[in-house]
Amino acid sequence: MFRLLLTDVDGVLTDGSLSFSAEGVETKTFHVRDGLGVRLWQRAGGRVGIVTGRASAVVERRAEELDIAIVKQAVKEKLAIVEDIAAAEGLSLAEIAYVGDDLPDLPVIRAVGFGAAVADAAPELCEAADYVTTLPGGRGAFREVVEKLLKDAGQWETATGPLHG
Repeated sequence: MFRLLLTDVDGVLTDGSLSFSAEGVETKTFHVRDGLGVRLWQRAGGRVGIVTGRASAVVERRAEELDIAIVKQAVKEKLAIVEDIAAAEGLSLAEIAYVGDDLPDLPVIRAVGFGAAVADAAPELCEAADYVTTLPGGRGAFREVVEKLLKDAGQWETATGPLHG
């Protein structure tokens, strides 16, 4: 099993829409199944991290809710940050899985051990990815990746144990 699962936010954990209140406060909508996907990955002993090009207080809040300690926002060069995370965690890039949706994710998808693209990702990302989800970003695609990785590693029953009795 991969030890670290990193993900983009906009277009993966959300549908990619940007919404602002009249006061200019950014809001995002997250799918509850993706949140459970984070928890299942953690139950199986994996860690989750966020690497996103935008900065948002909403992302910090969601990360706190899901006990995601690795949160890198306003990232310009994602691969450099992923390499830094790998070094800090004592991991090789081969031990990392990544989920993305657009061109800034492409160098990471090509470099890590397992790169996944959401169904509505940029064509270049889908072509380079090891796996393309059937679900679009913000609609359970992250959870779909978690299920695939856990099942491939023989960890699905361990992760879901009492959840599906």
